[in-house]
Amino acid sequence: MNSPSRLAGWCCTVLLLAWSWWYYPPVETWRTPSSPVINWDASGYYLYLPAALIHHDLRELNFREQMLKDYAPTPTLYQAYRDSSSGNFVMKYPVGLALQELPFFLVAHQLAQPLGFPADGFSAPYQLAVKLGSLLLCVASFWLMRRALLPRFGEWPTALTLLILLLGTNYLTYSAAGHAGMVHCWLLFWYAALLLLTPAFYARPTMLRAAGLGAIVGLMTLTRPTEILAGLIPVLWGLAPNRVVLRERLTFWQRHWQLLLVALLAGAALLSVQLFYWHYATGRWVVYSYQEQGFDWLKPHLFDGIFSFRTGWLIYSPLLLTALVGFGPLRRQQPVAFWSMLVYTVLFTYVTFAWSEWAYGGGLGARAMIQSYAVLAWPLAAALRWLLVRPRWAVAYGIVAVVGCAYGYWLNQMAVPGGNGGLVAAGEMTKAYLWRTVFRYEVPSETYLLLDSNAEFTGTARNSRTLWQQDFEQPAPGVCGTPALQGNCSLKLDAEHPRSAEWVIPVKRGEFEWIRAYAAARADQKEWDVNRMTQYVVRFRRGDEILKTRTVHLQRALEGGWPRELHFDMRPPKADFDNVLVTFLYYGTTTNLLLDNARLEAFDE
Repeated sequence: MNSPSRLAGWCCTVLLLAWSWWYYPPVETWRTPSSPVINWDASGYYLYLPAALIHHDLRELNFREQMLKDYAPTPTLYQAYRDSSSGNFVMKYPVGLALQELPFFLVAHQLAQPLGFPADGFSAPYQLAVKLGSLLLCVASFWLMRRALLPRFGEWPTALTLLILLLGTNYLTYSAAGHAGMVHCWLLFWYAALLLLTPAFYARPTMLRAAGLGAIVGLMTLTRPTEILAGLIPVLWGLAPNRVVLRERLTFWQRHWQLLLVALLAGAALLSVQLFYWHYATGRWVVYSYQEQGFDWLKPHLFDGIFSFRTGWLIYSPLLLTALVGFGPLRRQQPVAFWSMLVYTVLFTYVTFAWSEWAYGGGLGARAMIQSYAVLAWPLAAALRWLLVRPRWAVAYGIVAVVGCAYGYWLNQMAVPGGNGGLVAAGEMTKAYLWRTVFRYEVPSETYLLLDSNAEFTGTARNSRTLWQQDFEQPAPGVCGTPALQGNCSLKLDAEHPRSAEWVIPVKRGEFEWIRAYAAARADQKEWDVNRMTQYVVRFRRGDEILKTRTVHLQRALEGGWPRELHFDMRPPKADFDNVLVTFLYYGTTTNLLLDNARLEAFDE
């Protein structure tokens, strides 16, 4: 095969097919009620289909309790809420993804009963149908991107761009190989199609192409409302801050105003589906279904969204920095695309991280940016084309790209459902935890405490001394757990006794450089829900004023029935403090957690 880009396209196809199969539940589990694909947010986008076409119940959702019992796509139904004025349920998420999933749903519905599965919208055929639909669009996306990039940037830049997007970003986690029911890989397909159709429209404007542009932007907006920004790409295509260019574009639309009208009508026709649903459910044509969630327009979370270790975009897809730098080469190589893509990228990034829930429910590396990768593929390819004609730069970048792709592949393996190890705790990551786990497939269980403490002392301690110690032999009434881990009594908190005593240790700033907190712990079984874990809390205070708090969930590091001594480190605050407070808090765990021999040690580096 003498086309590197075609070879890269086939590599992406084969890898997507292999990973999608590898990370899907094994065949022998398909008859076990579960929801491996249609779960969490994905089930909210999908819920329209079984509600309308199987249960014929878009208002009351009377099947919801049975659905949660049989398939548990989520613990509770947060994907819909009861409207206060009409009394009916309203879907939180828009209908666009459900329309895209409809053909695959219909095939699954016809096959479910003949194959011996319940025709209820959530059994294995429906799960697999959404998975295969997502896979089809994922594969098609890379071929569409190749078709757009190849004539503009050449073989090798196109080939490397495709491989970097697949291997070196968080795309794989939200593709068919990961969270196939989420909107991101579906939307990336439509961005890739839009970037093929837009230059074709301006080369030969026709009614069909105008309708296609409007329909694509309309469907994307119907899938995720902020994707209306995609309309900037065809509107600004070929424009520049130049009076002559602007006058020519105005003349173009005066000559083809009918095509503009067709595009607007096509988009409006698709968007009307949502309006009709809202009116059917509530009697109102426009509803804000996200309720308390909204945008922090004046204080966008740009730094956290892009650079935080919790879920920062470029921390977990660092090779995309190449795409951002590539806007310079893009302006020289493809000036017709430059301004539309630059304006879109700036506004899309701003809007994405202006959302109050900027971490998007704990996604890996800002999942809400993934659909924009079809746009960023252009400046990425432009940067690679610039590099490839400069051998020394190309070799240096090649090393960076290989490491970056290995890092991206490791992250995706650790984050996708059914992946190897699950070391990536999307939405909870810290700097210390990432550095301790990167490129590893197994770590000591105590490493998980770094998700809370974000500090680890690995040098040689000096001037070590014990500040406080508690053996819980004389606990408050009702919190004595037996058989004790040591002595006659261990600390056991429960719903009736959710808080231990508070121990205040008089210390001052400058007396030590580090504190290490210890506790012996045992639980009968593993606790998976972080929100229910018992908390070990250390607070640095000035009087009663809290200056710094470190809250650690010890059960992160506990397997069922294995007693262990655990510890975590922390630095004191830079502000003056005069005491440290220690307490333990219960948040609902049923794992019979016992704690003993807790202590604080201070030391210097």
